Amino acid sequence: VEINKQIEDYIKRLKNTKVYPIKSINEILIKKNSPPLSTPITLDSLLKRPELSYKDIEEISPPPKELPQKVKEEVEIECKYEGYIKRQEAEVKKLKELESIKIPNDLPIDEIPGLSNEVRQKLKELRPQTLGQASRIPGFTPAAISILRIFIQKHRSCKKG
Repeated sequence: VEINKQIEDYIKRLKNTKVYPIKSINEILIKKNSPPLSTPITLDSLLKRPELSYKDIEEISPPPKELPQKVKEEVEIECKYEGYIKRQEAEVKKLKELESIKIPNDLPIDEIPGLSNEVRQKLKELRPQTLGQASRIPGFTPAAISILRIFIQKHRSCKKG
């Protein structure tokens, strides 16, 4: 738990610490083949530059105390790949959501407008239980999943009313 707290605290420091386009910092950046600063920038934004490493950030703005190597590595990974990690987390959340949407057995597949004949045929043959299962069937596009999702919602509300 201690290491996770250090990582979290240090990432917070990087996000909240701005560096300014002063000569000494720009000299370091130029030496690392990184564009010099013309406006202030946060340390985490600098660390996202592919040509810079955690060690370079330490040189630009030394940490208040020495950190374990494991913490340094994790901070660098989390900062550099933050956008990618967030996209993956959103994708996982979306897939979990699709797994929770059941496809009713009595869904009139032939009445669903906008589905290709190939998708209709696969739905009838393979009978996926959830939208998550359907999304993993080759040929099922995100558009087909959206159409199916909307039709399932309409089907449910018609059965209630």
